[in-house]
Amino acid sequence: MDGFKKRLSESVRLRLSVSLSLAILIVAVLAGIFAFVSAFDEALEMQDNTLYQVGVLFERQQMTLVYPRSEGGIAGDDEESRVVVQYLGDGNRAPTNVETGGPLPLPATLADGLSTLTVGGEAFRVLVRTLGSGERIAVAQETGARDRDARESAWRGLLPFLILLPVLLLVVADLLRKLFQPIAVLAAEIDRRGEQELHPIDENHLPAEVRPFVLAINRLLGRVAQSMETQRRFVADAAHELRSPLTALSLQAERLAAADMSNLARERLFALRRGIERGKSLIEQLLALATAQVSALPPSAPLSVHAVYRRVLEDLLPLAELKQIDIGVEEEEDVRLALNEIDLLAVVKNLVDNAIRYTPAGGRVDLSVGLEQGGVLLRVSDSGPGIAVAERERVFDPFYRSLGSQEVGSGLGLSIVKAIVERTGARIFLGYSDEVAQRGLCISLWWPETLICHAANRT
Repeated sequence: MDGFKKRLSESVRLRLSVSLSLAILIVAVLAGIFAFVSAFDEALEMQDNTLYQVGVLFERQQMTLVYPRSEGGIAGDDEESRVVVQYLGDGNRAPTNVETGGPLPLPATLADGLSTLTVGGEAFRVLVRTLGSGERIAVAQETGARDRDARESAWRGLLPFLILLPVLLLVVADLLRKLFQPIAVLAAEIDRRGEQELHPIDENHLPAEVRPFVLAINRLLGRVAQSMETQRRFVADAAHELRSPLTALSLQAERLAAADMSNLARERLFALRRGIERGKSLIEQLLALATAQVSALPPSAPLSVHAVYRRVLEDLLPLAELKQIDIGVEEEEDVRLALNEIDLLAVVKNLVDNAIRYTPAGGRVDLSVGLEQGGVLLRVSDSGPGIAVAERERVFDPFYRSLGSQEVGSGLGLSIVKAIVERTGARIFLGYSDEVAQRGLCISLWWPETLICHAANRT
């Protein structure tokens, strides 16, 4: 009960549904009671009118009365709904059993009009009428049958309410669901957005009551986008400003290396040059990250994934050979994608560079691409230590590096990959290359079928 109260206090749709349902239920109950009572009274009034018409018919046709004999019966005669017509003064000739159909023991002093009497233990509705000849007649019927017929008539009149009530409740529930459906669709649309998708929400198809809230969100998204753009511009400008001094330092270090110096000075110069190279690499990665977070130009031509693989392998093969790592493409099937070449090259190069760096000497790095699950699946797997499940969300954060890793790097490679993947509408999955031994890292990128230009050709 407490859970329902909490939901009721938090959900406008539930409150509205409960309120409308209660209002409909109360109105339906009151209308049903009124309809039942009205139909019941109307049925009784019609039955009283029937007694009156029988009395009028008796006088118009100048009928005479012959009371039935007790030993005989008439086919189809219903004792409960039987109408008895008699002279009021014949009450003294009434039999002891009122069920026989003879005259009833009615008092001769009854006034003209309708009345309800108990005769022989049974309730009767009696109409007394004085004829033009001066004689008085009584037309009577048991009230039990009258009331039963009236109740049945009233229930039949109430039946449409009983059918309409649940139908109306279902219609109200469905109507509320459809009215709130645009809000649910909007929530799902916002939930599917990536971190960089800060374009305004379309408020044209939304109810007027929700539109101010959506407009406020759009203004907030605009401010966030402006803030992020300022941050990206600052990072790019800072990286550009730092590139020139580091390049100058690198040139000075190269000139200094040509001079005569002691072994100790040369060792320190080597450490200095290595630090300068790390700084230059970090600046290049920062520039790449800033570029990846900005909308790229549309592709000018279909892009071969294998051609990108070849370029990356040409660039990184010396690093792989240095560690004696077996690196290559597993499958011959190529796929052409409608992607920007710079984007796909940055993604593959960062993934392969990470795989080579974290794979032990003598290991293996495999690249593959194929058509799977209604799209393009690109994989880069290695025989390194892999990434624990608990760390797989954090490895995409800038400057995050796995604990215990001895590799030197900036921690920006996977951040660049994630930024490009989200911008191009892809999905990224991390897993183990060897699920049984839980070793090795397998990174899978999936692009939808809409980006496929054509599946290719054997190379």
